[in-house]
Amino acid sequence: MELIIDILLDAVIDSVKILPFLFLTYLLMEYLEHKTGELTEKYVQKTEHFGPLIGGIFGIIPQCGFSAAASNLYAGRVITLGTLIAIYLSTSDEMIPLLISEHFPVGTMLKILAFKALIGIIAGFIIDFAVHAHHRSKGRALDDPMRIGELCEKEHCHREEEDDASLLGIARSAFVHTFHIFLFVLGLTIILNAVIEIIGHEQFSALLKTNPVVSHLLAGLLGLIPNCAPSVIITELYLEQMITTGTMMSGLLVGAGIGLLVLFRVNPEKKANINIAILLFLVGTVSGLLIDLAGITF
Repeated sequence: MELIIDILLDAVIDSVKILPFLFLTYLLMEYLEHKTGELTEKYVQKTEHFGPLIGGIFGIIPQCGFSAAASNLYAGRVITLGTLIAIYLSTSDEMIPLLISEHFPVGTMLKILAFKALIGIIAGFIIDFAVHAHHRSKGRALDDPMRIGELCEKEHCHREEEDDASLLGIARSAFVHTFHIFLFVLGLTIILNAVIEIIGHEQFSALLKTNPVVSHLLAGLLGLIPNCAPSVIITELYLEQMITTGTMMSGLLVGAGIGLLVLFRVNPEKKANINIAILLFLVGTVSGLLIDLAGITF
């Protein structure tokens, strides 16, 4: 019973953490749709070329709500694929608090964050360039129109009353959307926490103590788990000098918190979501492996 209570409590705490970010994101998206229309879309399209830079910098803020917000913005086509990947790669969630609690050198911690942000920014720009080049080769439009309306219709958060465009109507729709996602994240987080507790942290740790190449792949797979536990395990193993710097980076780069979880919930293109997860895994693990091959340590 105590274990069940711990699992439920941890799941509730992890899920509640993202509520402010989700609500503010949906509030912004609702406002953009109701109040600004084509003007906002034109502005987003003009500034999207700087998206990976902005996303990579903001992603290093120690919280996992930003990756969840980014998933919603991408599903509504407010940000590009490159910006989404940049945010996922630079997201730091539980790493920073854990390093601070262990009195980790501030300078070294900043180097880790800078590397994560730099890798995210570079990867984001390359991805956006590749996407645009592919679109041009196919004779397609370079920019997808924003799909905030479609996203809200999917979540049934619009109301037909006349106050839809009022501040109250916008807030109501944002709240409904946030509540739907919160329930989805809470349910899956409970399941993930239960699986991790049953398998045990020791078993997860043992998986990363294999040969160097395999350890990078396993760290990346561990990072794909939409939960805070993997980043804690990976960071602890690094602090105990049981894994290399590159292996740690592989896991932490791939680890996007609950970003992927929210993406699969809100973005209807399931095949594209799988491809995004694979892309994130490849960029993260290859980057970590290159860090080890280059002999970079923190």
